[in-house]
Amino acid sequence: MIIVVMGVSGSGKSTVGSLLADELDWPFYDADDFHNEANRNKMSQGIPLTDDDRSTWLASLRELIQNNINSETSIVLACSALKESYRAILKVHERVRFVYLKGSYAEIESRLKNRTGHFMPVKLLKSQFETLEEPRDALTVALTHSPEEIIQIIYKGLAL
Repeated sequence: MIIVVMGVSGSGKSTVGSLLADELDWPFYDADDFHNEANRNKMSQGIPLTDDDRSTWLASLRELIQNNINSETSIVLACSALKESYRAILKVHERVRFVYLKGSYAEIESRLKNRTGHFMPVKLLKSQFETLEEPRDALTVALTHSPEEIIQIIYKGLAL
């Protein structure tokens, strides 16, 4: 199984994804690590990425997923996957499952203001919410739960 933990920046994708991967003893990947330098620079300057900017990034993630499907290796991937078209690129097999970490603008803005050491500034949150197309085929988990509770909801929701 490939579990893609998705949501806007600051929703806890990396935290939940890495905890889940540790629990399952699966490899964890953070999609942020697959951005090229130009994308990172653009975001750190507060400039939202375009679909064109994201195309090579999404192609890299698709290749990662496909390689793990081919080798029958289960992984957890933290990835914003904000648009349906992006998720369609990533869903190369029925073994790819999405978990959507859903929170309000105010909840996530508060988290971002307290986060340090990340290239994504708070001022890009508005563009993230504008780009977000909430998934209809994902396990949706409210951010009002603790990371540990979210892990348990994922276990039950995906029958792990």
